[in-house]
Amino acid sequence: MDGADEITVELVSDATDEVRALIGELDRVLAAEYAPEQRHGLALNEIFKADVRFFLARANGEAMGCGGVAFFADFAEVKRMYVREVARGRGLAQALLARIEREVRDTGFVLLKLETGTRQTAALRFYERSGFRPCAAFGVYASMAPRAITTSVFLQKQLDHNPGLYRT
Repeated sequence: MDGADEITVELVSDATDEVRALIGELDRVLAAEYAPEQRHGLALNEIFKADVRFFLARANGEAMGCGGVAFFADFAEVKRMYVREVARGRGLAQALLARIEREVRDTGFVLLKLETGTRQTAALRFYERSGFRPCAAFGVYASMAPRAITTSVFLQKQLDHNPGLYRT
């Protein structure tokens, strides 16, 4: 891969082999860093439910990243965002996040949240550069036992809204 990569992001509606491979890689990375009770990613079958949109990022036609967004009553949450190490620094994460943010805005939401781990330092730097700021535990995380979220970092970003499609 070089600086002239063609990056595309597509909505996927089911668990293709490419999606399975990427989620499997992400699960292995997280399993090496966190205890099972501290991993909160959606299971593969949950990624393709009606309240979730899931995207595949390609560089020069090759699947190199993925990420999704789950919609709740008053916010949307980034889920299962991952870019293969070999493809990092090439703009895939930015392209995925831009597509997720567009989906959030188009659906009428303006608050985007996420949970990541303390050991995901590259992800934390990326999200901070992308405008996310620390917030309190939210949604299901707020009712979890403290030991289940001891390695969690909660972030949020207020998005500009599209006129006529406003939800807080």
